Amino acid sequence: MIRKIVPDVISGQTLHKITPRECATAAAKLMRDKKIAAVLVMESEYLVGIITERDMTTRVVAAGRDPDTTSAAEIMTANPDTLSPDDTASDAINMMRKHNYRHLPVVEGTRVVGMVSVRDLYAVYNTELEQDLKDRNAFIYGESYGALQ
Repeated sequence: MIRKIVPDVISGQTLHKITPRECATAAAKLMRDKKIAAVLVMESEYLVGIITERDMTTRVVAAGRDPDTTSAAEIMTANPDTLSPDDTASDAINMMRKHNYRHLPVVEGTRVVGMVSVRDLYAVYNTELEQDLKDRNAFIYGESYGALQ
């Protein structure tokens, strides 16, 4: 079965976003409060960047920058690669593997509709593998395998 990003991997997500002018501390607090590892950076309704935990670590903490005075625009990955809702889970995994991403925004036209993470993709494939094993066991052993007749 081919799994599309929307609705098979993500659907109905709440977008967690900040503006390019907000500080790194605001991004970090949003990630902490929402228990997420990446936030969208948006100007009005347009995606301009993404900030991940990795960005916070390498571009703020390790660089010795003050998170209260460093803007999101200074540390974000600008114009990030994106997925379409019709892209497949395989497309997402291939892009993540090729570019070493763990999060990708999902955009339909110019409208951001979500963010897919490697964890989301793992959950889909894990569920698929479990169902596949059940189906194979049912085929191999039959419904009444091992039952006394």
